[in-house]
Amino acid sequence: MVAVWDLPLRITHWLLAASVLTAYFSANIFDTLHEVSGYTVIVLIVFRIAWGFAGSRTSRFASSVRPPSAVLRYLRLIGQGRPGRYLGLNPAGAAMALALLVLLAISTVSGWMQLTERFFGVAWVEAVHTWSSHLLLALIIVHVLGVLLMCAVQGENLVRAMITGRKRDRREQPE
Repeated sequence: MVAVWDLPLRITHWLLAASVLTAYFSANIFDTLHEVSGYTVIVLIVFRIAWGFAGSRTSRFASSVRPPSAVLRYLRLIGQGRPGRYLGLNPAGAAMALALLVLLAISTVSGWMQLTERFFGVAWVEAVHTWSSHLLLALIIVHVLGVLLMCAVQGENLVRAMITGRKRDRREQPE
């Protein structure tokens, strides 16, 4: 087994997952919990962006973000059943991580804007917050399905890897 994802990245990942789901499902029911979860997400986004430049090699955006053509090529390879294996994020995973970060930022900033005097009750701000939050949940579902697909295709437990931070070495046999 080799170390892949460092502890700060893994903690941020799971805290984001918990905070986003808490915020989503507490909306219009438990306002204080919804707001605290949203503020937590903002802090985690800021940290994740900083860690994307200053963190370990596999935490850095520069080591995983690929151009759209590489992402599309990788998706074609998945369709052909031969996607290849990446120690860190594969091109589709990196694109999903960026899309999720952008949507998280849009959702949380528009949510915060609704609480300000200037934007309270402004229809377009409420619409942006609502739609970005729904789209975020849809992308989270796609993300989880993609992880499960890659677990099956590669014979590797990627959920455990995101918990332990370790993946099997390229030379090791699939589990």
